[in-house]
Amino acid sequence: MKHYDRDNFLLTQSIGFHLNRARNCLLMEMDCALRPLDINGQQMGILMTLMRGSASTPFEISKMLGIDSGLMTRMLDKLEEKGLLARSRSIDDRRVVNLELTEKGRSVAEQIPEIAPEVLNERLKAFSENEFSEFGRLLQKFATRN
Repeated sequence: MKHYDRDNFLLTQSIGFHLNRARNCLLMEMDCALRPLDINGQQMGILMTLMRGSASTPFEISKMLGIDSGLMTRMLDKLEEKGLLARSRSIDDRRVVNLELTEKGRSVAEQIPEIAPEVLNERLKAFSENEFSEFGRLLQKFATRN
């Protein structure tokens, strides 16, 4: 089913516009809340992924978080400069870079679950339980290609 056509498409009324606006608002709020940790919302994703052991290479994290390789490299450079992670070459395959949180990076990552839920809860405070569940379901459906 087609929901848009050239006659009814209005940029500022489109789902894409609202998703982008919501993402930008959420990232700004998350960045502000994470400022005391000296990280931003995108860097948070990398640290949490490493802390939880969900991925350990730039490629795996890029794929998981939907970040292109150029941006991933720049973010890893920043996190490494801050002393939050370390890179090392795989012994088995020198082309593979492994990532590991430093002690400082683990300390920062452990504080994120105290901060990030508050930002999300503030944004979602007007949602009922049913609306929250349905919103999550619909976003997941939208983000998954059929």
